[in-house]
Amino acid sequence: MVKSSKGFRSRSRGTFTKEVRERGLPPVTRFLREFEIGEKVIVRLEPSDPHGQPHPRYQGRTCTVIARSGRAYRIEFLDGGKRKELVATPIHLVPAGGGRRDA
Repeated sequence: MVKSSKGFRSRSRGTFTKEVRERGLPPVTRFLREFEIGEKVIVRLEPSDPHGQPHPRYQGRTCTVIARSGRAYRIEFLDGGKRKELVATPIHLVPAGGGRRDA
């Protein structure tokens, strides 16, 4: 038997599948979105852009922006009472809260 792959994107077919008319890159404004420090964001992975993408296990997690690091953001959250930090580009982050905000 062949040993199964355990790569970064393994077992994530549903997470990284887009609908037919949503395929391809999103609008440029989603890449240029800016967040304030202390703002709540949701990790929503964009499958068409693997750069600055957090691990798929954090999909849907609500986090707080704590710093800007180049064009990416450092975000933190509690995981079972333990504080964790991630680095993600703005294309993989969505503002938490009510309405939709495109840059």
